[in-house]
Amino acid sequence: MYSVIFGKNPGLSRAEFYSFTRRFGLKVRITGEYRDWLLLDSPRAIEGYFRWLGGSLKLVRIIGEGSESIKDLEYSKLFTVSLYGRNDWRLWRKFGSEIKKMFKAEGPVKFFKPAKVYAMPAELILKGFPEVKDFVFLFCENGSFLVGETVKVTDPFELKKLDVERPVQKPILSIPPRLARIMVNLTEVRRGSFLDPFCGIGTILQEFVLQGLNAYGSDRDEERIKEAKRNIAWLRKEFRLKNSAPLEVCDARKLKRCFRQRFDAIVTEPYLGKPLRKNPSRGEAIKLANELDRFYYPVFESFADVLKRHGRVVFVFPAYRLSDGGIYRKDRKWLGKLGFEVLGRYLDYEERHRLIRDIHVLRYRG
Repeated sequence: MYSVIFGKNPGLSRAEFYSFTRRFGLKVRITGEYRDWLLLDSPRAIEGYFRWLGGSLKLVRIIGEGSESIKDLEYSKLFTVSLYGRNDWRLWRKFGSEIKKMFKAEGPVKFFKPAKVYAMPAELILKGFPEVKDFVFLFCENGSFLVGETVKVTDPFELKKLDVERPVQKPILSIPPRLARIMVNLTEVRRGSFLDPFCGIGTILQEFVLQGLNAYGSDRDEERIKEAKRNIAWLRKEFRLKNSAPLEVCDARKLKRCFRQRFDAIVTEPYLGKPLRKNPSRGEAIKLANELDRFYYPVFESFADVLKRHGRVVFVFPAYRLSDGGIYRKDRKWLGKLGFEVLGRYLDYEERHRLIRDIHVLRYRG
C-alpha cells in the first residue's frame, strides 16, 4: 500500500494523479481519500513513474497502522519524522523518541526536525537520501494513524533548474515548470504528437521534450520563437536529450497554414490579458472575459483544424478574484458549439493573485 502526498493545490494535484495513472497505464486502486493525500494499492512500478508528477510531493510506502507499526520500521542512522493531518510538537517528539529508542539497540542514531514545519521538505530529503530516512505518520479523521516511509519525492531541484538556469527567463510571461508537468499529465496522452501554439519561451515545450514526446510549438511573436529555440537547445545539452521540437512563427488562429498533420493533444497557456492593477468588480470581470473570448473563439476554431478526433486540449482561461473577495469563472458554452467537451476545470492561484488560472481539460469530438 502507498500514500501520495499532495502539494499546495490538493484539488489540482488529485486531478493530475488520476490522469497520471491512466496516462501511464498504472493499475491502482484507491483505498482512502483525504484532503492532502490518497491511499492506494499499486504495483511497485509506480515508484519508477513518480518523478513525472508535478503536483505531488511524496510517495510513501505504508508499513502499518497505529503505534505497533513503529517496530516494523527499518533501522537508519539518521532519520526524521513527518506528520500529516496533525501539527503537534509533543506528538512529533514522542514518535521521534520512540523510534530513536528502538533504533539504539541496533547502532548509533540521530533524528532531526526542520524549523517551523512538521513535515520534511523534499529539498532536505533529497540532500540526505538515502542516508536519511523520512518516517511518515498520516492521521485520519477518526483519530487513527498510518505509519510509512517516504520512498520517492518529486525533484524540486530539477524543476528549479528548468526555470532559473535556462538562458531565457521571463517569469511574467511563462508558467512554472511544475504546472507545465501537471498540464501534460492532464491530457492523459502518453504517445502521439503534442502542440503548444502559444509556446512563448518554451516552458511547456521543455516538458514535452524532457518526456521524449513528439512535440511542436508555435507563437506569433518571432522573438519568442528565437528565445524558445535557445531554451530547447540548452535543455537538450543539459539533459543529454536526442529529441527536439520544431518551432514555427504562426498565429494560433491560423494553425492549418503552419501544420499539415493533426495532433493528439494541445497544451497551452494563451495571452490572458493585461496585468490588473486592482481587483475588478463582477461587471468588470465579465467585460474582460468577454473581450478575450473574441480572441479565444477563432483560436478554438483553429484547434479543430489540427486536432485528431477525440484529441485533448489543456487550456488556461482567465478567472478573476473580485473586489468583494469572490471569484468569477466564466462558463463558455460556445466551446460545445465548436465540438469541444469540457472534461474538467481546475483553479490554480495564490491568495495574492488578481488573475487566476482556470485550467480546462477538453476533448474534441470531431
